[in-house]
Amino acid sequence: MKYKVKILVEQFVDIISKWDGIECITLNEAALPDTLDPYFALILDVFYSGTLPESAERLELYGKEAAAFETTGSKDRFLVGDIPLRFEFKSINKIDELVSIADSNIDSLHLIKDSGTYTFYRLTEGEILFSRGQWISTLRKRLSNLSDEFWNLMRYACQSKMEHFLSDLGAALIQDDDFSYLMSSAGFIKNACLALFCINKCFEPSHRQYYKKALELPIQPTSFCAQLETFLRTDAESTMERKYSTAQIIARGVISL
Repeated sequence: MKYKVKILVEQFVDIISKWDGIECITLNEAALPDTLDPYFALILDVFYSGTLPESAERLELYGKEAAAFETTGSKDRFLVGDIPLRFEFKSINKIDELVSIADSNIDSLHLIKDSGTYTFYRLTEGEILFSRGQWISTLRKRLSNLSDEFWNLMRYACQSKMEHFLSDLGAALIQDDDFSYLMSSAGFIKNACLALFCINKCFEPSHRQYYKKALELPIQPTSFCAQLETFLRTDAESTMERKYSTAQIIARGVISL
């Protein structure tokens, strides 16, 4: 992390941690690359109870350097110089509800299956910058001990979507529908990777990390890395027919695990 980014992190953690009800602040991995990286952003996840200061008050507390401020209520975005900052505010009560569904209320898993496990990835992988108590460490311990039932149900939900998109892929090929083929391709490969993350009991990473982490999974179909490379190729030899054939092989490999 560059020095000026480190200084900004310390500055805003000091400001936000003083607000009533702030339980924990974590740093997102998007802040780790060089500031010239197109994926760079200084993102803080701010976990709180009670009520946050109003947006106008928050802007005042951020200081005069904060420019181009915009907010959705749960997310504040602004610039300090040329550095983009984003603070995402998350109610600890809502987070506790999500984790409780995952670790002790599996019958309600349908409430979170469509949203995936990226929220849990953020909870477990963010660098802890401030913690008022044991809430975040307790939460991480719970998330590290999710049952096989949880992972299996999530896996089969992703596999079902993968097969659905594979069917759409074949239909788009027959219809020579480039747009639907592209959309189905994205849905297929995302859910194939999601199923593999679940098989490996790994939470869904950020999109920036998807490709790298999928290739590094210890449990994967034979020749998956080569098949993924073939599916993602965009040269003249990568016809719709060839990609569809590769998708079928990937799907069979995922299901067989």
